[in-house]
Amino acid sequence: MKAKLNRTGDEFVIRIPAKVGRENGLSDGQIVEISPRGRVPTLDEMLAEMDRLGPNNRPELVDWGPDVGTEIIHDDWSR
Repeated sequence: MKAKLNRTGDEFVIRIPAKVGRENGLSDGQIVEISPRGRVPTLDEMLAEMDRLGPNNRPELVDWGPDVGTEIIHDDWSR
C-alpha cells in the first residue's frame, strides 16, 4: 500500500484512507510504529528491543546438536 506523506509545520504526517485504517483495526489518535524501508535494524538494536519488552519476549534457545558434515571445521581456531 502506498501512503501520502504531508508536511504540517515541523512534522510529517502520513495519510492513509480511513477505510484502510478501520479494516486494520486503527483508530484516531492511536500510536503506531513504522519502519523506514531500506534500513535494517542492527543486532544490538534488536537485542535492546527484546530487553525493553521483557523476558517473556525472548525466543527459546535451540540446541541443534553437534556439527555434522561440512559444518565441521578443522583448524586451529575451532579447538
